[in-house]
Amino acid sequence: MPSPHERLMRRGGSWMWCVKTVKWFPVIFIVSVILWSYYAYVIQLCFCKCTKLCCSPSDASQYARLSTNLKAFVTVVSNIQRVVYIILYHTFLFFFLWSYFQTIFTPIGKVPSQFRLPASELDRLMQAESDEAKIHVVKRFAQNLPVSNRTASGAVRFCEICQHVKPDRAHHCSVCGDCVLKMDHHCPWVNNCVSFTNYKFFTLFLGYAFSYCMFIALTTLQFFIKFWKGELDGMTHFHILLLFFVSIMFALSLVSLFGYHLYLVMHNRTTLESFRPPVFPIGPDKNGFSLGRFNNFQEVFGDNKNLWLLPLYSSLGDGVVFPVRAQHQSNLYNSMGSTHNRSDEFKVVPLVPPQPLQDSVVQVV
Repeated sequence: MPSPHERLMRRGGSWMWCVKTVKWFPVIFIVSVILWSYYAYVIQLCFCKCTKLCCSPSDASQYARLSTNLKAFVTVVSNIQRVVYIILYHTFLFFFLWSYFQTIFTPIGKVPSQFRLPASELDRLMQAESDEAKIHVVKRFAQNLPVSNRTASGAVRFCEICQHVKPDRAHHCSVCGDCVLKMDHHCPWVNNCVSFTNYKFFTLFLGYAFSYCMFIALTTLQFFIKFWKGELDGMTHFHILLLFFVSIMFALSLVSLFGYHLYLVMHNRTTLESFRPPVFPIGPDKNGFSLGRFNNFQEVFGDNKNLWLLPLYSSLGDGVVFPVRAQHQSNLYNSMGSTHNRSDEFKVVPLVPPQPLQDSVVQVV
């Protein structure tokens, strides 16, 4: 069954496709900045060569004067330094782009069909005459579903747009037009929801983007100092000097964002949950999903240390069922080892799209 967003796209026609195209503008801007930074660093800084001196070394005075003036046009002189810069630059760039495009093109985790109200239950919901009757219909349908989160009033969470019960930590994204598993936020700079399926990639993207900017800033700092002292021609090295300021600007914004998301990872929270704590049957608890810092880290980055720094999927779980702290556990959770579904027939979205649906057994560390 198509999602509400897909149905809207079909009805909207060309207008909706225009809106969809506009959403890519922030990504195009970021890619354009990266391409310009590549030109400024690799071409202007590492490969731009000066013309040879047009006089004989025998003319000592003229040769010395031209040699002094030529220093204003020289960037990286040493071949060894140039090779080191190029290798390190392309290494940072590779991991930066890899994690960035993984964040962009990884599909969001969608709610399994088992959470959608069947036609008979939906008719009862529409015919309910009071809010209490509607809550009772949803609660009865959700009694065999693995959900522990509630609304502020204590009711089972239900999306009226998608017409299904919301799994724990899932939220409806108005931009994507669908409910998203473990939604953190919708990021226009990646034109995608940061959620269960790509949260590791997003965190690595922030880290590698910060490293990329800091590497550029540190290796171009010497040329800014020379420019400040009047030893470097500003117009000739305009791209390099501008690259220094742009890298510093992006690094300052990225370091705070990267640090904040590392904090969220260590506390097993999403951005939405940091502003509005998840509500459990016994009440709201901002640490309801926290299992300890190392376990929280492994839930996002996995238990294979070799994959922690690689933009490859290694997160634990299925995005539908999450282990919770002891006070929120029911017979759904086995705190000693694994998390099992109540129903053997219940199936979840795959860990790595687009693998086939599998019976959910979520490993908990």
